[in-house]
Amino acid sequence: MLAEVNKVETTRSGFLQLVYKYGTVAVVVLVILLFSLLNPYFFTYDNITDILRSISIVTFVAVGVTFSLIVGGFDLSVGSIVSLTTVISASMMVWYQQGAAVTLLVPIAASLLIGLINAFLAVKIRIPDLLATLSMLYIVNGIHTTYSKGYSIYPNMPMEDGSTAPGVIEPWFLWLGQGEILSVPVPVLLTFLLVLITHIYLTYTKQGRMLYMTGGNLEAARLSGIPVDRYRTLAYVLSALFAGLGGILLAARVGTGQVNSGGSMLMDAVAASFVGFSVFGAGKPNVFGTFIGAILIGVLLNGMTMLNLPYYAYDIIKGIVLALALAVTYYQLRARKK
Repeated sequence: MLAEVNKVETTRSGFLQLVYKYGTVAVVVLVILLFSLLNPYFFTYDNITDILRSISIVTFVAVGVTFSLIVGGFDLSVGSIVSLTTVISASMMVWYQQGAAVTLLVPIAASLLIGLINAFLAVKIRIPDLLATLSMLYIVNGIHTTYSKGYSIYPNMPMEDGSTAPGVIEPWFLWLGQGEILSVPVPVLLTFLLVLITHIYLTYTKQGRMLYMTGGNLEAARLSGIPVDRYRTLAYVLSALFAGLGGILLAARVGTGQVNSGGSMLMDAVAASFVGFSVFGAGKPNVFGTFIGAILIGVLLNGMTMLNLPYYAYDIIKGIVLALALAVTYYQLRARKK
């Protein structure tokens, strides 16, 4: 009798482990199958590439959030950084008629500066991460709104002196967000490249391992001789950098500098990062899981749009998915501790 009970428990445990490890990926596959059955145009090459293109910017931002989560922090300022760099990159061309170097380097420098300020507040001043980055969210939102005077930036826009903006969004810049290489959208290729490089960096390099050790147990890492402040600073700088790159890519995709465009990016990026915890039973922030989380959110939004579901239901669905993913993750973590 006892043997049978143990056998049942072993079978149940094995089944739960399979659910923990492959449940999120299985959900992505099932959702794709469901929408494919409901709409014959869903599972087509054009629509799949549209989904991947649509999640490219969110993935950039989510990878940045993942870095902050890895060191035990949380960066709330990424959405405002997206808005700032989107506006700056567009203004460099439309207002100041600058070339590629200035158009790309100025917003990147701005995002790196914000990352350093975040690190200074959270690491040196020791303000809790959420509060420090929340403060920067408001500050950066105010800066980019003041800089743009609350207007989106686009070619031939009216200026304060009564003239029109002298510059245009250059074709090379639009190619970054709208171009294709061998029928594959450039943003999709950049996203794959980002995920691959950051996955290799976090998995196979000494710095990547140190980042995970810093987030795993800050005091133990400090006692082991790891310069934890340096790695936490690195994480916040990378978080801001990837958000800034996402903002540049957004401006290239839409062809304008849309004010407050990054506001919606924050929650989608956070959701993708936390859904990633449950991918392959990782139980921790990881870039590949974040990418799967972004795909899941992109598939859900695209499918609901194609089915003409009301837009106000989207956040409900995203919230349910995030809650389920977190429930699975934390149940698994508690089971490991027993």
